[in-house]
Order: sequence, then structure tokens, then C-alpha cells
Amino acid sequence: MILQDKIILTGAAGLVGQNLIVQLKKKGYNNIVAIDKHSYNLNILKKLHPDVETILADLAESGEWQNSFADADCLFMLQAQITGKKMSLFVRNNIESTERILEALHQHHVPYIIHISSSVVNSVADDDYTNTKKRQEKLVSRCGIKHCILRPTLMFGWFDPKHLGWLSRFMTWVPIFPIPGHGRYMRQPLYNKDFCQMIIHCMENKPENAIYDIVGHEKVDYIDIIRTIKKVKKIKTLIINIPYGLFYVLLKIYAIFSNKPPFTASQLKSLTAGDHFSGVNTQKVFGITQTPFEKAIYETFCDIRYNKIVLKR
Repeated sequence: MILQDKIILTGAAGLVGQNLIVQLKKKGYNNIVAIDKHSYNLNILKKLHPDVETILADLAESGEWQNSFADADCLFMLQAQITGKKMSLFVRNNIESTERILEALHQHHVPYIIHISSSVVNSVADDDYTNTKKRQEKLVSRCGIKHCILRPTLMFGWFDPKHLGWLSRFMTWVPIFPIPGHGRYMRQPLYNKDFCQMIIHCMENKPENAIYDIVGHEKVDYIDIIRTIKKVKKIKTLIINIPYGLFYVLLKIYAIFSNKPPFTASQLKSLTAGDHFSGVNTQKVFGITQTPFEKAIYETFCDIRYNKIVLKR
């Protein structure tokens, strides 16, 4: 990959996109086009990277944004609907957007795609996110364009408006932090900076039609994730366990009054489903040694450059 080759990112203003642009520029890549429909988050990207071309567009609708694919050498397909109360949102932003992107790729003969799928395609979960991510992955795998597909587990890192980012902020807002049930729900969190370095490796080496399951190399229980965040941020909040059933009911009630609940009842089911994901040896495949979990948590929440920047959902 030549440093001046043109790189397109769709869903560029989200968690992975914001982190990926930091890592791309760190390696010297500057011919970057960032496309997203979220104006607030895209404005954050503009302020951080005024040299990056940004395009505000809804990828589920055909438009002028598709012409930006001309002369592109690689596409990072990052857009995803992760949470939501309506199936139509997942279909629009995971399926219809992908169909429009593939149209543009074929029209402009873009030679390579890196699609960010999700470990949920291997999950026992049965929800709108899981089902539409499976359909999205099939669209890419059957598109006829050289590609690779990456399936990460739960990610955390700079800019996170959801997941560990939201949990860490919630912990600073409340005197008591509730844990559902016993809290011993094993997670395999993946540090976004490490993942972005793996993405760049794929761009530079272009594995053909490969699929990589990528997991955090440490198995950490949910309650220990919360305790580590508390330790690193030096928060005094009391952590308590409450019955699973009560926690579930509270989430259902909260969702009635919130259009974008940060944590839903279906996500609680996924959290406690007992999934164990197997992934590739990231050192062997990508040459990336993953950052130890506690160190990654420290970098995420204590780096003064980015720890105060929070995206909107």
C-alpha cells in the first residue's frame, strides 16, 4: 500500500473510524475520505483531523457521496446499527447501506474491501443486531470484490459513547453502581487501538477473501471490568450486586422513556448468554501483540488527548 493511495471509510465518525484515522495518520496515510451521517460526530472528526476530507451522507440512500469512491484503492466498511428499538433501523443501516456502498464499489472498480463484521455472527444470541450483521456479512462475501472480513468481540477505547465508555461515565454520576446477578459473565474485550493496527495490516497485505475472528486475549468477568475501571479512574462509587430479574425489569422500564437506551434488555441477555469466542493468534497473523487489559483501560480513560472526547450515539 502506497501512503498516498486513496482510502475510503464509511461509518467513519464512529468508535472504530475515529480510532482508525488516528492510527492511519500515525503511519503516514493522509489521503483519507471519511463518510458518515452523524453530523455531531463528523464535526469532532473534522476538528481532530482538518486535513481529512469529510462527507455528511446517509449511506442507505444513493447520492453524490458515491462519486467519492472514484480512484479509491481501499474501502473500510465500518457503518453499523448496534442498538435500537426498531428492526427497521438495523435493516436500513446494516443492510440497505451496504447495498448502496457495494453499488458504488462496482461502479468505480474499487479493488479491495475491509469489512468490519462482529463476533455476534458466531453467537447464540438472536436479536436484530446479530441477524442483520449476518446478512450484511453475506452481502460482502458474495459481492465479487476482493475482501477480508474481521469479526471483533466487544471493543473499548478512545471516544466510546457506549459499552465501557458509558459504564465508566455512569460510574462517576451515581453513588452506587449496580451489577446484574453475580456479575461473573466472562467477556473478551478487545482494545480498539490494537484492532485498528490489525485493520491496517490487512490493508497493507490484502489477504484474499479471508475471515478473521478477533478476540481480546484476556478473559475478564464483567464485574472485574467494572472494578478495573473504578481502580484506574480512582472512583469512589460503591459496586453492589442486584438480582438479575430486577435488573432486567429496570432496563425494560428505562427503554420506555429513552429513544436510545445505552444498555438494553436484549444486550443483558447477550451479556449473560455464556458465549466463548475463539480467535486467531493476532501476533502470528497480524504481528500485533495485544495490550494488557489494565494498561489498555488506563490508556483509554487517562490519555489527556482523547479521554474527554465522547461521541454521540
